[in-house]
Amino acid sequence: MKYLHTMIRVGDLDAALAFFALLGLSEIRRMENEKGRFTLVYLAATEDVAQSKETGAPMIELTHNWDEHNYAGGRNFGHIAFAVDNIYEVCDRLKAGGVTINRPPRDGHMAFVRTPDAISIELLQKGPALPPREPWTSAPNIGEW
Repeated sequence: MKYLHTMIRVGDLDAALAFFALLGLSEIRRMENEKGRFTLVYLAATEDVAQSKETGAPMIELTHNWDEHNYAGGRNFGHIAFAVDNIYEVCDRLKAGGVTINRPPRDGHMAFVRTPDAISIELLQKGPALPPREPWTSAPNIGEW
């Protein structure tokens, strides 16, 4: 397993970028999604910038939803993400341990679970998505993530 990033939602992307720049983080990459109306900006600490571009050091993901500017109740903290060798095996192990799979890996690529304190954890398949398979293909979403 490899730690990837922690996501936080921001209402004012420019203000957030200015803050993190002052803190010493640098923009590594950016993705604009017109259809979904959001922007993702990945930041890394000064000492991690070179590694982030080469091997993917841990980063902060700023998510700016274009139509949302005020977050309340902790929704500005999004999730912690990990890349896993086999998303199905990890989800099987978690489910066997009593963990609810909130967003099943129907696509062989992504799943979400929550910690006992309701912090979202994103699991992403390393490399290409695995072929879809049951019981995950038909598993419903459960709760929030």
